[in-house]
Amino acid sequence: MATDLDENFMRRAIALATENVRTNAGGPFAAVIVRDGEIVGEGVNTVTATNDATAHAEINALRNACRNLKTFDLSDCDLYTSCEPCPMCWAASYWARIKTIYYGNRAEDADRINFADAFLYQQLAMPRAQRIIPEHELLRAEAWESFQAWADSTTKVEY
Repeated sequence: MATDLDENFMRRAIALATENVRTNAGGPFAAVIVRDGEIVGEGVNTVTATNDATAHAEINALRNACRNLKTFDLSDCDLYTSCEPCPMCWAASYWARIKTIYYGNRAEDADRINFADAFLYQQLAMPRAQRIIPEHELLRAEAWESFQAWADSTTKVEY
């Protein structure tokens, strides 16, 4: 159940998203990372401003929070995002071990203004052979060398 505090953090994300559009900085997306009732990271969509296809609001907020907290483990943090995360941002939230995701708009809402979130979810659900971008396995046996090096490493940091 969402609290008044949760709603305040979501309002911050929505305000950042709206400001991002009004200042022509990027798309209508923003995210806030919260730990123990304090904002520890924020981000807005800067894809067009930085010519970086991965510069989504959630990715930028996750990077900001990780830098601020000096950790890649955000398991004690919540994500408030103005729109349901796309598959990339959703996966990044899982890699960061985000505790809870709160979102404003849905993927189908983003689709209504010509963002491909819903399409991407559909593509992920399809068998590889039916996806729009062809995917081909190549040099799997040779590629295993890097995985073996990881498995054998005594200095790796698990994540």
